[in-house]
Amino acid sequence: MGVLKINDIHVYRGKTYVLRGVSLEIDHGEIAALIGANGAGKTTLLRTISGLLRPQKGTIFYQSQKGAADEDIGRLSPEHIVGLGISHCPEGRGIFSQLSVRENLLVGAYLRRDKKEIQSDYQRICRIFPILGERASQTAGSLSGGEQEMLAVGRALMSRPRLLILDEPSLGLGPIIVENLFNTLREINAQGVTILLVEQNAVMAFDLADRAYVMETGQVILSGKSSELVSDEKVRSAYLGGF
Repeated sequence: MGVLKINDIHVYRGKTYVLRGVSLEIDHGEIAALIGANGAGKTTLLRTISGLLRPQKGTIFYQSQKGAADEDIGRLSPEHIVGLGISHCPEGRGIFSQLSVRENLLVGAYLRRDKKEIQSDYQRICRIFPILGERASQTAGSLSGGEQEMLAVGRALMSRPRLLILDEPSLGLGPIIVENLFNTLREINAQGVTILLVEQNAVMAFDLADRAYVMETGQVILSGKSSELVSDEKVRSAYLGGF
């Protein structure tokens, strides 16, 4: 059993039937990529995992630490889920623009009480993203798009997640910034954080990920090792520009 195992979940948003029996699994230490067209249900799936939406049917099993009993988190509150070690970096970043960079980062540790460790993690985030340390006293709204994405990822890491969920981290960013961000995600993963990534840049997502899932109209239609899916003719034609 891996960190996360989703079994046949069905989710409605209002009267719209969005997720139609989605199942997937992520093992310890993996990076898993989730790709698909707009409206396929990717963001809805991430919001369901993090407790912002509730499945009408199905289970979401999560293992908070290796060897621990698996827990169905499908009915837990977002705060409880964060406390178990799942951190969600949403599409659009969701930073607090009027707060300083430092204050935004510390918000990520709001459930923690270990002050010395929080400060240690704050310094670690500033080593991962040096620009955040340099601009700690600036308001977050004054940062560039790339810097705001770094801030959003850093804030998510401040909760010390076992599973980091990222929704479209490269959206609106230039190629060099995206490359640097993806290299940083590799480093974060190498430090033991499992990653679930929704990404519009399928080429980079497949290059980064160990395994991948392809969604269409609320269902997973393909899954497997990224190195295998990248050669699938349908995937290449639809998401990789045919090359």
